[in-house]
Order: sequence, then structure tokens, then C-alpha cells
Amino acid sequence: MQLPDAEALCADLVRRLRPEVTPDTGMVGIHTGGAWLAERLHRELGLRLPLGALDISFYRDDYHKSGLHKSVRASKIPFDVNGCHILLVDDVLFTGRTVRAAMNELFDYGRPESIGLAALVDRG
Repeated sequence: MQLPDAEALCADLVRRLRPEVTPDTGMVGIHTGGAWLAERLHRELGLRLPLGALDISFYRDDYHKSGLHKSVRASKIPFDVNGCHILLVDDVLFTGRTVRAAMNELFDYGRPESIGLAALVDRG
């Protein structure tokens, strides 16, 4: 079985997202894999708003079981979330638990107009 080429997947994702975003779309990557993918997408799509990043460690529904990880990073959204169309980016979509946690944290920053999701791979 041949695995898909990450470069080809990324190019396809850019092609699919281009008609859906405007320069005023806010983009937020989920640490860790979604953050590096968001950096690339943000650059290639030419978005005007600065790139944001979320570490959803404290928002996971299994936090009480796993506790604090050494690699927790600060979340940073350097634009006003209120009324903004936001594209949330992660590298792999599986159960949706990470996305749910990211949306919970995102709403702590404000109330976006809409939230879209971009993922490089869908394991479902």
C-alpha cells in the first residue's frame, strides 16, 4: 500500500480552500501538527489577518485522566475573533474530540461568525 504524498495533499488542500477564504479570514492552527500546517496554508493563501495558534490541552475532555503535559504551549490569537470567519486547522481528523476542544477554547476569545475546519488527513 502506497501512502499519500504530504506535499500533494497540501497542494490539494490549498486548491480546495482558495475559493472559500478571503484575505480577512482568520486562521488558527491547533498545536502541534495543525500549527505547522496552518503556517503553510496561511502563507500560500495570502491571508491578511495574523495567524493564530491554540494549545487545547486544558480543554480536552480527558484532561483529568492525562493531567498536564510538559509540552503545553501558550495559545495566541492576535486578531478579534468576534464576527470573524475562522478557519481552524489540524493535521489529522479522527474522532473530532480535538476539534471540539479547540472550538471550546476559541469561544473563550469571542464569538466568531463561522468556524470552518481544514485537515490534511481524515482518518474517519
